[in-house]
Amino acid sequence: MATFDGPRPISPRRPIVAGPVLLVLGSMTSLQLGAAIATHLFDDVGASGASAMRLGFAAGLLWAWSRPSIRSWGPDRRRTAVALGVTMAAMNSAFYVAVDRLPLGAAITIEFLGPLGLAVVLTRRWREVVWVVLAVAGVGLLALGQQDGVGGALDPVGVAAALVAAAGWAAYIVVGSRLATTDPGVAGLAVATAVASLVVVPVGVVAAGSSLVDVRVLGLGVAMAVFASVIPYSFEIRALQDLPKRTFSILVALEPAIGALVGRALLGQRLAALSWVGVGCVVAAGVGATATAPSDQAALLPESA
Repeated sequence: MATFDGPRPISPRRPIVAGPVLLVLGSMTSLQLGAAIATHLFDDVGASGASAMRLGFAAGLLWAWSRPSIRSWGPDRRRTAVALGVTMAAMNSAFYVAVDRLPLGAAITIEFLGPLGLAVVLTRRWREVVWVVLAVAGVGLLALGQQDGVGGALDPVGVAAALVAAAGWAAYIVVGSRLATTDPGVAGLAVATAVASLVVVPVGVVAAGSSLVDVRVLGLGVAMAVFASVIPYSFEIRALQDLPKRTFSILVALEPAIGALVGRALLGQRLAALSWVGVGCVVAAGVGATATAPSDQAALLPESA
């Protein structure tokens, strides 16, 4: 796990190295494991209940870990943390509705349209366009393969929810990057997660009802919070200190592949052959964007990963 003692400056000519990239990969893997755990909770607490448990438990764990001193914060730092919290609430709630109605790999791939769109907006070099186009093609192939494959047509409500989550993901990268540059630790993340929990927990508690007192449900909820929020958000905030938003946005193209693999291995969810070709395209886009990123974009390195 990365330390959060702050970054150390290095030569601006040094290229992006393994530290931040490994943090992003670890974040994505942990997030998909958390999503797989969440699918086992939907029958008990519903999508809104799962989202409430994820953010509620995560807020408690992160707050106990960092113990943020909010009174010493400036107005801009407070506003950024609140904005990130509202973004996280919308993104998480919509994503769990999508996962409840779509195969995990398909939901993640549609959600990826958010960071992909952000990458398009931030692209300034022609060689970067190649990776963006390749990722777009991969998303389209996965969607077409899902419609013609074993899963049948995608649920329209699930697709709509995944698109809302996509917009939230793009906003999360922008606001999270801003928070990462002003708060090198997890205190800001703890406050943001607490704000998100205040938005979703009341609705989730009403939806879940008495199921929340079940020991099995509570155990799964804590595990989901750790794997789906505490670990990935901590890793991402740290990585966003070192990676440009554009590089981060394309690198997360690997997440649909991780989601599809986790869905296949843990949930028995199958994707058609064409969908796997699409997954391969977005993987290639993520790897290519990272490998060819301009060396002058990496100004900082983490102490450890």
